[in-house]
This record gives sequence, structure tokens and C-alpha cells, in this order.
Amino acid sequence: MPGVGRTQEERRAETHALLLNAAAELFAQQGFHATSAEAVATAADRTTGALYNHFGGKEGLLVALLERWIDQTIVDIAASLEGETDLDGRLGTLWDGVIRRDSESGDAWLLLEFELWLHAVRDPELSLVGAQRFEVMRTGLAGGLTDWSVEFGFELPAPPEELAAQVIALLLGAAFQFRLDPAAFPQPVVVSGLRRVLGLPAPVPTGATP
Repeated sequence: MPGVGRTQEERRAETHALLLNAAAELFAQQGFHATSAEAVATAADRTTGALYNHFGGKEGLLVALLERWIDQTIVDIAASLEGETDLDGRLGTLWDGVIRRDSESGDAWLLLEFELWLHAVRDPELSLVGAQRFEVMRTGLAGGLTDWSVEFGFELPAPPEELAAQVIALLLGAAFQFRLDPAAFPQPVVVSGLRRVLGLPAPVPTGATP
């Protein structure tokens, strides 16, 4: 029988994950304000009481989703970077990590990203959480940029923390436009922009003479 032999902790973790997954899909498809707590609970096959017990309400779900999205993005990008041995490959991986489109977390996550941001700028609690998480991203990226400058032999044109903020701003700004016009932002265009931020010349096209 389903559930037999599982601990209360395991059942609670399952409920937590089901509610988060249902909220991610509904918020992305319908928007935060158009989705009720009851709808999320129903989609997860759980009670509204369970939702409030785990998250305190829809706002708590948004906080948890924001944290999960940023954490997973950092993990995914870090894993992808391990296989890249040249600078342009790593810059391209940063872009791919932001716009990742796969069968499990494609458009739903991309739409949710903007839904979270829209609500965060109006909600002080969610805004604080979002700001703290982006600070973690900036700090991690600043360390990465410093290491890359040593590994690939170039000088950073500004303090690494400042450059990290600019790189993230470029990536997210390009991602906004990419949602409406993907053809305008192929990976080489974004990589060229990132190289400019880092004070590097544009990459040499394949087959061209440097």
C-alpha cells in the first residue's frame, strides 16, 4: 500500500515537494494573483490546511520557489562549468544556465522567474529574500571571475563584485528580450556582450584569422 513504512518526515517532505511543484506550474501558467491557495492544494492532491502548515500561504510558496530556483540555477551552472575549458565556453554556459529549456523545467520555470520578480518588487518580505539570494549569486560569480582572470591571463577592468553585478544584469536583461525574440539573442551575441563587460575583445569567428 502507498505510504506504508514511510516515516512522518518522508511524508512531510513529499507533501512539501508536491505543493512546490504544483505552485510552480500554476503560478507560471496563470500568474500569482490569479492562482488561489485552494487551486495549488488541489493540483498537489493535498489539503489547503497542509499548504498553510508548510508555507503559511501563497507568499510563503513564492519565497520557497524563489530560493529553489536560484539554488538550482547555481547548481546547474556550476556543474556545467566543470566541463568547459575555455573562457567563451564558460561565458556561454552562464547564458545557457539562465535560459535553460529542458523537458522538466523549461518554459514553466522561465515564466515563473518573471512572476516571482514581479511580486518580489511589491512585497517587502519577498524582496528581501530575493535580494539576499542575488547577493549570494554575485558573491559566487565574483569569485569565479577572479579565478578566470588568473587562469586565462586577463585583468579585470573593475572590482569583481561590481563586474559580477553587471554580468548578472546583462544576462537577465538579455533573457527578458530573449523571451519575446529568441532569434535576436543567440549565444554568440550574449558572449560578445559579456566579453565587453570584462574588457575583452570580441571573440574571433570560427575559421577567421586572428
